[in-house]
Amino acid sequence: MVAYYSSAYDVKCQLDTCKTYPVITDSDRGEVFCGGCGLVLVQNLDDTTNENRSYSSEDFMKNARTGPGGSLTMFDKGLSTVIGADKDSTGKSLSSKTKYEFNRLRTWDQRSKSRKTSSLSKAFTLLHGMKTKIGAPDNVVENAAYIYRKAVSAKLTRGRTMASLISASLYAACRQNNIPRTLDDIADAGNVERRILSRDLRTIIKKLGLNLNQYDTTSFITKISNNMNLSEKTKRDAFDILKKCEDEKITAGKHPVAQAAASLYIASILNGEKISQKKFSNESGVSDVTIRNRATLIKKTLKIAD
Repeated sequence: MVAYYSSAYDVKCQLDTCKTYPVITDSDRGEVFCGGCGLVLVQNLDDTTNENRSYSSEDFMKNARTGPGGSLTMFDKGLSTVIGADKDSTGKSLSSKTKYEFNRLRTWDQRSKSRKTSSLSKAFTLLHGMKTKIGAPDNVVENAAYIYRKAVSAKLTRGRTMASLISASLYAACRQNNIPRTLDDIADAGNVERRILSRDLRTIIKKLGLNLNQYDTTSFITKISNNMNLSEKTKRDAFDILKKCEDEKITAGKHPVAQAAASLYIASILNGEKISQKKFSNESGVSDVTIRNRATLIKKTLKIAD
């Protein structure tokens, strides 16, 4: 039962037995109800919480009561030192002598940061740029930052570029979280050579003892089919073809992206979607010769007629 009152929130239940019970306000639901019988006295309370708009990290640090959450993707893990404007707690301007002292404090605060801190700042700026290019989720970026910090602690930066190490860390994080991104995707996003990326990735895996599982091939089917705007039936048929290939044990040791592209190519032919192997090759980053060989093996094993 709901009782409707005016906009005044100082209401009380009209029952005699409830006069001794307090009125309870539920801010989450926006309701005021009686503590005795549970009668809802007021609904849809106005949200009176403070709303601050911040357009920079410094503004946010000034307005926030508890500060932002810690993150490994920040060079200082979100624990920055912020020296405010030249005003005291009452809003009055500081004297010229005090302003000079605070300016010196800001200068020495900037100079006192270690070389490692400056290096991490540049690396994580690059990481955030790569995150936008490949569309990686936040948990993957956090994992990549953790792997890169371990690589820095293990002194793996000597003789290696920052871009290649952060790219290798991001690829390892994608593998750990089963986010379908190939070496070519990461190399293009980080502007590094695939050969150098593979070399640094092997070093990180060996030195840090990472255990990277093989990608789930079905995730690449979804990725390729969505990028090429294939029909849902073609996608489902490709899943069925891939499942039969796994049952026949012909996927072991094969490139997962090539296997997914070949399954989609066969499924598209069966559903009347005439798409060339070259288009699948350009989209998947695998040569058309490899796709042709995988498709021939699948047709032969599963006895699929052209």
